Amino acid sequence: MARIAVIGAGMGAMAAAARLAVAGHQVAVYERGATYGGALGRFERDGFGFDTGPGLLHLPAVYRDLFLKTGKEPLESRIALAQVDPASRHVFADGTAVSLPNASRAGVLAALDEALGEGAGERWSALINRARDAWDATRRPLLEEPLWRDRRVLGRDPYPAVRRRGLFGRGKGPTTATLDGIARRELADPRLIALLESHALAYGLDPRTAPASAAVLPYMEQTFGSWYPRGGMRALAEAVYERCRERRVEFAFGAEVTGIVAREGRASGVELADGRVAEAESVVAGIDPARLPALLKGSDPYGADDVRPQALSGGRAAGRLTVCLALRGARPAQAVHRTVVHPADRAAELAAVFGDGGVRGLPERPTVTVLRPDDPTSRPDDGHEAVTLSAAVPVPCGADAAAVEAAADRMTEAAEAAVPGLRERVRWREVLPPADDEWLPAPALAGQGGRCLRPGNRTRIPGLYAVGGRAHPGGGPAHAGMSGAIVAGLIVNGDDWSGST
Repeated sequence: MARIAVIGAGMGAMAAAARLAVAGHQVAVYERGATYGGALGRFERDGFGFDTGPGLLHLPAVYRDLFLKTGKEPLESRIALAQVDPASRHVFADGTAVSLPNASRAGVLAALDEALGEGAGERWSALINRARDAWDATRRPLLEEPLWRDRRVLGRDPYPAVRRRGLFGRGKGPTTATLDGIARRELADPRLIALLESHALAYGLDPRTAPASAAVLPYMEQTFGSWYPRGGMRALAEAVYERCRERRVEFAFGAEVTGIVAREGRASGVELADGRVAEAESVVAGIDPARLPALLKGSDPYGADDVRPQALSGGRAAGRLTVCLALRGARPAQAVHRTVVHPADRAAELAAVFGDGGVRGLPERPTVTVLRPDDPTSRPDDGHEAVTLSAAVPVPCGADAAAVEAAADRMTEAAEAAVPGLRERVRWREVLPPADDEWLPAPALAGQGGRCLRPGNRTRIPGLYAVGGRAHPGGGPAHAGMSGAIVAGLIVNGDDWSGST
């Protein structure tokens, strides 16, 4: 039995901790904050409850596997997990709206044809079929295995080139296009383009620079479905935390790690702000890998050939601006759980968020995601409703409180396309801008020379591992959970372990 110190209590860190404890290790988690769950936060007031991070779960198999492997019981024995149907409703700038059924390829095709015109569904389905090829080619190396030491192959985009007729139509091999490029070439309809690009924007990706392989994001959602746990995504974090406690993982909150101890070139414990040193045979860092050199007193755990942690200084990172709305009046029975309201000028939105010409700011008309779950735990009674709005904004957003409130006003106005009469129903609202380091980590993607990969879970310091949304295989609850599985596999099986079988 080895002693293992885990820095941070995010979803990836807790997933690793639970698996390591089941393998017989003594695991202690040190979290500088007051609670667990990382991005899966919850804001509560006056009987209302709102998710402040991801609002839906995709790839639920990741957490089903975690609960089976750490306790031989289904995830659904701990949380009430239900498919959201329709998976989403999209309201476009021209007033067109379409509701997309959950996990139904045929249903999506039919819905798009009916709403956008004949042929729209077929064009979308053809793109999703190519995204499936990219998914099949990268699922194992980008989700189930440690980051390859020779990652050059992952720098090539697996999204297949479209074969065209004619003398010059024998295109073969992967395309080097961006997501925006394939959207314009293969979808044509601006509404379908907006639908595709909104998936990238939700993860903080600029569709103009994201690789074509980012098409796997709508593929995953459409194939594996969208799921909501009663009590919100925070309920998932609570379930994983309780599983860790049951497996005798120790948690220390308000325990800031100020250093990683290394002896004879190997990680051997952590230093805490109160002066204590917690000895350990391995250290799992569930924090931004960019912070590791400071904790290592200047030593760099990644070499020149490794994927480097993303630096925010001068970067183009996007975060999430969240608006929590406590509404008077009951939620209508026919209300859709998730609606995405698209702006008329996406180019202006992208320019503001990602800083075209070096100028970044809060977008005048952003893409707004409206979540209105049918969940009694989110409201004080059936005469009220809790609605959450979110939009991508630059990080740091560089805006004062008045500008943030004005942006929330514009988001609320846009959201009336999803909730008619919304502004008249608002009892109170809470506006939650992202912190200056709270950028959205996207899932790792192949292509673009490897620029969309995340730092590896193995580091160049024996016994030190990186886990969570900012390490391989990237952000989002499912990917963070897989990051924990990979790190546990490396510690239990050795650093030459190549992944799940």
